Amino acid sequence: EITKAQLTNELAVIENNFTTVVKENGSLYEALFSEQQKNQAFAKQISDIASTVGTLDKLSKTDPELLQKYSKVYFLNEHYRPEKLTLINENLIFKSEKEQYVHTNVWPYLRRMVEDVNEDGLTLRVLSAFRSFDSQVSIKNGYKITYGTGANQFSADQGYSEHQLGTTIDFTTENTGTLLPSFENTDEYKWLTNNAYRYGFILSYPKGNVYYQYEPWHWRFVGVVLATKLHDERGNFYDLDQRDINPYLINIFD
Repeated sequence: EITKAQLTNELAVIENNFTTVVKENGSLYEALFSEQQKNQAFAKQISDIASTVGTLDKLSKTDPELLQKYSKVYFLNEHYRPEKLTLINENLIFKSEKEQYVHTNVWPYLRRMVEDVNEDGLTLRVLSAFRSFDSQVSIKNGYKITYGTGANQFSADQGYSEHQLGTTIDFTTENTGTLLPSFENTDEYKWLTNNAYRYGFILSYPKGNVYYQYEPWHWRFVGVVLATKLHDERGNFYDLDQRDINPYLINIFD
């Protein structure tokens, strides 16, 4: 028969053992929690490093010239040419006897935009796209013969033209043709004003800019992220500091 004293002693032993186990498990839990925290911190460091490496790799494969301010600011040398150019579909070009090319990565955005405009019953057409350094020389010389020094108000010198980037388009319509100043009065221009940013395009030379005369036909691809920012803030690309533009390069084709 177990006495009350024995039961009391056994109960004390059990309580002591339980307390010991709780303390040991508590220490194990704290140690486990500490290791988990260390592992999470390490995993985050690995993730941050991988993200940084990925960003640097992406930037290394993205042409840094694509978001530079070229009109009377920076200079593109005569040897610069986009890495890849794509032939624009003939049905999207005004007077299609002359082939037009655009930066390959811009082409999907341009095609979708022009097709969407035309699906709305309009007739937006590409008048001019990529121009080489030499092509710009010929165009500018022709304008100088016709307009003299006045050509500097609407035509860039070679090396300063956004067209050399392959990301810039002069638009027109079937009715407007080469009478580009009248493009402002078209429904196609209104459509671009309201929607072009959704496809990454911005108006390079709006009213009041200090570089060239107002050019409602001249649109440049800068990526959807930056174009949306400029649209929402009613901003102008050339009014931004270059250092504020550069961070958008990583997302230009996203």
